[in-house]
Order: sequence, then C-alpha cells, then structure tokens
Amino acid sequence: MSQVSSVNSSNPKSPNFLIIGQGDIGLKVTNTLAKAQKPVTGLARRERQAYDLNEHAHFLQADALKLTVEQIQDFTHIAIIVAPNNYDAENYKNTYLGIAQHIARLQNQLPQLTRVVFISSTGVYGQDEGQWIDETVEPQLPKREASQYILQAEQVLQQAYGERAVIIRPSGIYGEQRLMRVRKAREQQKEPIPLYDWTNRIMDSDLVNIIIQVLMLEEGDGLKPVYLATDYAPVTSFEITTWLAEQLNSTAPIAKPGTDGHNLSGKRLHSNIPRDWLQFPDWQSGYSYILKSI
Repeated sequence: MSQVSSVNSSNPKSPNFLIIGQGDIGLKVTNTLAKAQKPVTGLARRERQAYDLNEHAHFLQADALKLTVEQIQDFTHIAIIVAPNNYDAENYKNTYLGIAQHIARLQNQLPQLTRVVFISSTGVYGQDEGQWIDETVEPQLPKREASQYILQAEQVLQQAYGERAVIIRPSGIYGEQRLMRVRKAREQQKEPIPLYDWTNRIMDSDLVNIIIQVLMLEEGDGLKPVYLATDYAPVTSFEITTWLAEQLNSTAPIAKPGTDGHNLSGKRLHSNIPRDWLQFPDWQSGYSYILKSI
C-alpha cells in the first residue's frame, strides 16, 4: 500500500490540508497526514479534547456551515468527510448538501484552493437491479431521499469548482469496529436472505488510504473526477453471510422464497482504485483479517 511521503518544508507550494469532519474516517485521515508531517487542520464542532488528534495536527473548532473566508483562505486542499447527526433525510440535507453549498458559495474568494474532495456514497446510484456500474455510469436518481441530497451535494461542488472537485463514493464500509455483517452471521436464527442481492465492500482503513492518496496526488498524475471506493469483488449478501457463518461455526442462511437469478437487486461496482492503494482487494481477505482479531 502506498505511503505518504514526508513534507518538504522548503517547497513554498506545499499543500495545506483542511479536513472537515473528525468522525472515525476524518480523524484517521487527519492523523495520518499529521504523522507524515503534513500541514493539516482538523475541523469539528466540539472542543479538541473530544478527539484523539495527533499532537502535530492543528485544530479548528467551528461549524462548517458558518465558515468564513478568513478561516479557510490559507488552505489549498479541503476534504469534506461528514455524517449527519441522525439518519433522517433532513439531517442529510443540512449536513452534506448544506456544507457543500456553503463551500461552493465561497469559491470566488478562495483562489488558492486547488482541490475539494467530497466523500459521498455509492448510494447515489439509483440503479438497483444488479447492474454493473463503473466510473463512467451516471447515477440514476436514488429512491432514498437522503441519497438524493448527497448526489445534489456532489453536483453543487462540481458546478462551483469544476476539475478541482473530486468525488469519492465509498461502498459498504466495514472494519474491526464495523461488524454489522459479522453480528448478523453469528445469529443462530437468521432472517431469510434474497439469493441475488448484490453488495460491495471497502475496508475502513483502505478508505482512509484512498482519501489520503487522492489528496496527495499532484496535478498531471492521473487524478480522476470520481473514485468508486470499493474493492474488486462484488458479492451477494447471501454469499457473504454463508461464508461468514461457516467461519464462525454458525447456522447457514436460508434463501428468501421466490428469489432466484431472475430477481436481482443491489448493484455491482467496478472499482477504479489503483491496486496498490488497497491492502484488502476483496471482502474475503478483509474479513479474514478481522476474524483473526475478534
């Protein structure tokens, strides 16, 4: 997996990073950059003590919806890695779309800003009949209202910043502290599962590295406008649950009646992530790693 090189302090064009959002992923991005001696500031609403920030990271306590030009005018790279307070559509509107609209409104006053990286979701794809999707496929309007707001946030930033805006769409994030599918597989009494409901996975540590790499890529190094942050192995929920149940000596899942190869749901994503950015290129290697530690 690619590593972040140390900063060259004599280079006047060295990037200056602002990471909006210090949740699980945003905090790890901030700390990774700080450990590599990159100039990085983490932004969050609570006080610094609420976050396990690396000592070399700067901190800005602020509401991202109320940022002023003076507060962010020195940053060359901004990553927006946020999550709503709760999961109703209005909170998605206020968080994802609201922050994107605010950063977009400041565009004319931030000439030094060379890259805005927005962490979106593959939920913006309304396609839900097992289709194959790659970076060239335009999202159909998602049925979920919350996902519609995330898609609008992407569009707002792309319209304001053009090629300076980079969208990262993670698939289903899992990790050592993200064990929903492991818990489900452990259940002895399982709800029936459709046979062909497609899902896609990305280990949280790989997502952090993808964000770091996108932030660090220099102009002309093949930066893409959209990254599908997913591994190389789409899988049905039935298959992944069956495999996990076998590893955990639990009962096998039962197929939902009436579901067969003619009843496809979900989507299958073609990852466009470079191989050396991923430590876990498929879900089996990722979950094998996790199962050894729990």
